[in-house]
Amino acid sequence: MNARADALHEGAAALGALIGVGLGPGDPELVTVKAARLIGEAKVVAFFAKEGRASHARAIAAPYLAPRCEEIALLYPVTTEIPFDNPEYAQALREFYEESVRRIRAILEQGRDVTLLCEGDPLLYGSFMHMFARLDARFRIEICAGVSGMSGCFAAARQPMAWGDDILTVLPATLDEDILAQRLAATDAAVVMKLGGNFAKLRRAMTRAGVIERAIYVERGAMPGEKIMRFVDKRDDEAPYFSMALVPGRGRRP
Repeated sequence: MNARADALHEGAAALGALIGVGLGPGDPELVTVKAARLIGEAKVVAFFAKEGRASHARAIAAPYLAPRCEEIALLYPVTTEIPFDNPEYAQALREFYEESVRRIRAILEQGRDVTLLCEGDPLLYGSFMHMFARLDARFRIEICAGVSGMSGCFAAARQPMAWGDDILTVLPATLDEDILAQRLAATDAAVVMKLGGNFAKLRRAMTRAGVIERAIYVERGAMPGEKIMRFVDKRDDEAPYFSMALVPGRGRRP
C-alpha cells in the first residue's frame, strides 16, 4: 500500500461508523439478539420521531439502552399533514434529512459511532435509507437487519401469506386507484402499507380487483392496542400510521 493509500485508510479509520439497527415491528421481544447487543453497547443513539410526540423506535429500544448514553432525536416537521406528492412536502422532508445528516456527520467526524434506531428493517421503506444514501460514500456503515413490520402483521393475524409458487406484492396505498386495482388483480398475495388517508381508495381498488373478501386489516400489529379483522368488517375509513392490509395467497398447498 502506498503512502497516499495509507493516509486515506488512516483517515477513514479515524471517522466514526453509522450503525443502522432494525428493531422489528413493535414488540421489544422481537428485537434480535444482535440488535439488543448493539443498542446496549451504543454510546450515541439517534432516532426519528414526529415533532411533539414520543419516538416509537426509542420506546421499542428502551429496555436495551445503556445508562447515560447520548440521545439524539431527529424530529420530522411533517408526516401525513401534507400529501406526499405536494412540492411543500418534498421540500420540507429534503431539508429535514439534510439537517439530520449534518447532525450525525458532525459526530462521525469526531470519531464517534452513531447507532440509528430503525423500526422494522432499516432497508425496507425506512428513513434510515435517506441517511445511508447521503453518508455511505465517506463513512463506514453497518446494518443490522430487523424483523419487518409486515412479518409482525402476518404473525399477529396468524395468516400464512405465500404458498408454493405464490407471488407476493408489496404496495403503498398512496398509489393511484387504477394502479392499485391492477396490481392487486395481477398478484397472488399482497401487503398494502401506508393506509392513512387512502383507505376509501384502497377499499374501492380491492373491490375492483376481486380480493376484498379475503383481505385482512391489521392495526398496530405486534404492538399494544393490536386490532385484527376482515377488511370488509371495517366500516369506517380511518387508519393509523401503523396499519396494513393483507391479501393472503391461495397457491400450492400441502
